[in-house]
Amino acid sequence: MVQVQLRIPERIVREIDGWVAEGRFRSRSDAIKTIITLYEERTKTMEFFRMLMKRSREAEENPHVLIPLDDLDV
Repeated sequence: MVQVQLRIPERIVREIDGWVAEGRFRSRSDAIKTIITLYEERTKTMEFFRMLMKRSREAEENPHVLIPLDDLDV
């Protein structure tokens, strides 16, 4: 791992410190790493959703080749 220096507003540091005090995270570092990981997962989920929506539009335009998402029973 690489250590980095980070400047964030004091208000956010107080919030993170509160989460640590409540036991939600072991440390500031743990909280920040978790937040970054959640952001990465959210970004991947949005990319996947966009891809699904694009494929669904393509399926509507080409129903003889692809199945639109609306036609699936899930």
